[in-house]
Amino acid sequence: MTTTPSQIQVADTWPGLPLEGWHDTYATLHRWMQIVGKTRLALAPMQNHWWQAAQYVTARGLGTSPMPYGERTLEVEFDFVDHRLAARTSDGATATLPLAPRTVAEFYRLYLDMLRSLGITVRIHPMPSEIANPIPFPEDHVHASYDPDAARRCWRVLVQVDRILKAFRGSFVGKCSPVHFWWGSFDLACTRFSGRKAPRHPGGIPNIPDRVTREAYSHECISAGWWPGSAEGPVQEPIFYAYVYPEPPGCAEAPVRPAAARYHPTLREWTLPYEAVRRAPDPDAAVLDFLHSTYQAGAQLGGWNRAELEREPG
Repeated sequence: MTTTPSQIQVADTWPGLPLEGWHDTYATLHRWMQIVGKTRLALAPMQNHWWQAAQYVTARGLGTSPMPYGERTLEVEFDFVDHRLAARTSDGATATLPLAPRTVAEFYRLYLDMLRSLGITVRIHPMPSEIANPIPFPEDHVHASYDPDAARRCWRVLVQVDRILKAFRGSFVGKCSPVHFWWGSFDLACTRFSGRKAPRHPGGIPNIPDRVTREAYSHECISAGWWPGSAEGPVQEPIFYAYVYPEPPGCAEAPVRPAAARYHPTLREWTLPYEAVRRAPDPDAAVLDFLHSTYQAGAQLGGWNRAELEREPG
């Protein structure tokens, strides 16, 4: 039987997602996604810049894509339509776990039990990454919220961002990452590279080894994406962002579009409020304007060889 959009109660194309309205669910879901993401980190072979660890937007939520386990493969998906975590293996075995209010500690235990029921045992570092004041997963009885509507709205935003970033990616012929979801920082991003090595990254990101950051930023890049914000940080609303590493002089003064875009001195990134996109007459055009203008500014200031990196129009 075919499921129609009306049956899954899809909200408007760019649904509202004010941080204060779903902060508790966001905090819990962030930690659940890290547990699943660390499974991918444990099983998938190493790739440059840790690309093997990321997750991807799917037709129903966010998934790992297939991960090798001996001669079998495993994939795990957060399904935000039916609100369940689904695990599938290449030999046809399946298992599910309902997404419902429960502590991180309980989710961690049930998730590992679910994998064992499929004959899969993994060892993951049970400490959240890139989170201040982390609580080990098996001991986290603090974060236990799950609002299905908020989780679905977040996924609906990611669906839109995913398709626009993929369109943006097509105009670049140099080395470029997939459009992928980083469970450590909870953002969807796409990163372009100049082809030159970068200076050694200083590190210092909370609860992540400096060697990880230095691998991620081993080469010059311009990264752009979407992030829901942080109640504990300088940006407490969802934003589109873009930044250059290493940052060349002049980024703060560079003209970027649309009019609501700004350079954030604390983040050292260009930002565009998600609410400004929602209110725009053409949200897609507003996002693409931001992506293209920030890339052009960063590549020009950074001295990138744009003639060799960009596709001819048409």
